[in-house]
Amino acid sequence: MDVARRVESYTIKDIYALPDGVRAELIDGQIYYMATPTRTHQRISMALSRMIGNYIESRGGDCEIYAAPFGVFLNNDEKNYYEPDISVICDISKLDEKGCHGAPDWIIEIVSPGNKTMDYFKKLFRYQAAGVREYWIVDPTRELVMVYRFEKEIMEEYSFEEDVPVGIYEGFSLRVQ
Repeated sequence: MDVARRVESYTIKDIYALPDGVRAELIDGQIYYMATPTRTHQRISMALSRMIGNYIESRGGDCEIYAAPFGVFLNNDEKNYYEPDISVICDISKLDEKGCHGAPDWIIEIVSPGNKTMDYFKKLFRYQAAGVREYWIVDPTRELVMVYRFEKEIMEEYSFEEDVPVGIYEGFSLRVQ
C-alpha cells in the first residue's frame, strides 16, 4: 500500500504569525527561513540603497526604493511573500502599508552563503515570470553582479570593479563597493 506523504502548505497568515524577529519568505506555499544578514551584506545593501535613492531624488523621479525587510506580494496570492534585499517600485499604485502588491520594477538580492540557490534559481525564475523588469544578483564572495534585463532578454555579468549600467534608468550606473 502506497502512502502519499502530505506536504504542508502555508499562507501569508503563517508568515505574519511568526514570532517577532523571525524572518522568512513564502514561495509556492513553502516557508524559507532567512538568516541574519552579515555586516558585508548590510554594507552593500545600504550603499546601493543610498546611491539609488539619491539618483531618484535628484531626478525628481516617481519611483520608490525599499530595503528589506519589505514585503513583496509578487503574485497577489496567499502562497507567495518575498522580502528582496532592495526593491524599486515605479508604479506607486502597487504600494500600501503592507508592501508591494505585484512585481517591483527592479529587485536586487545580495547573496549570502545559505541562500545562493534561492537567489540564482528559484527567485530568478519567479521574478521573471511575475514581470520584474530588472534583477541583480550581487555576490560578495565572488565579487560579481549578475544583471538580468528581462524585458530585453539580456543577462550580463560585471565585477565589483566595473560600473554596472541600470537598465530601468538610462545613463545611470552603479559600482558595488
